[in-house]
Amino acid sequence: MNQTYISMSKRFDIIDTLLQGLKIIKCKPLGDNRGYFERLFCQTNFTELLGNKSIVQVNHTLTEKIGTLRGMHFQHPPYAETKFVLCLKGAVYDVAIDVRTHSPTFLEWHAEILSATNHKMLFIPEGFAHGFQTMTENCEMLYFHTASYNSNAEGALNAMDQQLAIEWPLPITEQSLRDKQHPMMNHDFKGVEL
Repeated sequence: MNQTYISMSKRFDIIDTLLQGLKIIKCKPLGDNRGYFERLFCQTNFTELLGNKSIVQVNHTLTEKIGTLRGMHFQHPPYAETKFVLCLKGAVYDVAIDVRTHSPTFLEWHAEILSATNHKMLFIPEGFAHGFQTMTENCEMLYFHTASYNSNAEGALNAMDQQLAIEWPLPITEQSLRDKQHPMMNHDFKGVEL
């Protein structure tokens, strides 16, 4: 995969993916014999990514069982959100799907393993659906959002949709009834108009 490395500060490296706007952020912890210090967010360092947006909501999830699948969720404008996603404990196979109507990579996806030990996070811009599968037990995820959750603006794709052809690394052990019932795509799905 072709990736471009852009140094944003001594604390982060930003890596482009093949999907425009979707970035891998590599945190660079400072450590010694006591452990380490790691910066997870800095408005100043991320000004170029966020533009005039601010973080307005921070969410934390715990998923107990290995193989659990969550997603694929997004919000429609005017509640579309940009988010930073990272794994604080365990490891997940994290997936973002481009659902921007006029994007040249419409319905293409990118996956990244996020873990407590690799210090990576995904920067997911507006117009992407997001979900993950746990690769270990007791996975804890942290999300920084630029918009508050609005149930009336929620959209979703079915993570098992064959048209998406997401290559989940493990057999699915758990999935919410709500996520299982998200419809498969048909010709009516036009994506998100930003």
